[in-house]
Amino acid sequence: MLVEIDNNAGFCFGVIKAVEIAEKKLGEQDKLYCIGDIVHNEEEINRLKTMGMEVISHAELSNLKNKTVLIRAHGEPPSTYKLATENGVILVDATCPVVLKLQERVRDAWEKMALSNGTVIIYGKKGHAEVIGLVGQTEGNAVIVEKPEDLDNIDFSKPVEVFSQTTKEPEMYQAIIEKIKTLMAQHFPNQESPLKIHNTICGQVANRKTEIRKFATSHDVIVFVSGKKSSNGKMLFHECEEANKQSHFISEVSEINPQWFKQASCVGISGATSTPKWLMEQVAAAIKSM
Repeated sequence: MLVEIDNNAGFCFGVIKAVEIAEKKLGEQDKLYCIGDIVHNEEEINRLKTMGMEVISHAELSNLKNKTVLIRAHGEPPSTYKLATENGVILVDATCPVVLKLQERVRDAWEKMALSNGTVIIYGKKGHAEVIGLVGQTEGNAVIVEKPEDLDNIDFSKPVEVFSQTTKEPEMYQAIIEKIKTLMAQHFPNQESPLKIHNTICGQVANRKTEIRKFATSHDVIVFVSGKKSSNGKMLFHECEEANKQSHFISEVSEINPQWFKQASCVGISGATSTPKWLMEQVAAAIKSM
């Protein structure tokens, strides 16, 4: 039986960078605090915990003094940096470069919108760490939307700038954009509307749907490895299932069921952008041993 790992699966470059920074820092000192899970994968979090990483909340950050704290790839709002300075906390900033650039663009947009009483709209998941960091650039004034229906109470008679969380679905973003264009046109029927749209979905994420569908259809059985809290994992596994009904979601090796492979000659292992390669390799080895 052929067992193949998806070459396009695993950590995106932003997460790779954050984990490498964490490992380097943990090689220099016994303890490193991290605001929230460094990645939405329980197995990887547990591995880093054994090296000395401790996950803390924003509330717990308020009580830390003179400690070293990692900012994960998702980024943080300005208030976190301010609090760290006040508490003498040493920040190790592992914000993804793509997210960092997006934060700057959102901040610049808000400064312009504030002058014209306009609106900054962010397509993203409410409460998501990246979105919290983005909204923080606007002093909490950006409007978060998750679907076209969320646009109904926004004033489109004034300028609007639109951004997306880097890891969201391009199709839904396009649907939201089309509705915004329609609503803006109602207020500016005979002229170009003051609307600016930014394509801020990470290219590495945007291409994954097409890639994973192709991978899923080229194997008899797919074992998709992901943390249960990963939004990206849920989305990509849905694509797997649609392309290949013999797709199975697991978070750790112990969840593998040998019955899945009884009539399979070709098995594919894939995962989310938050799934470490070492975990997919463990899964592949376990299946081969069966």
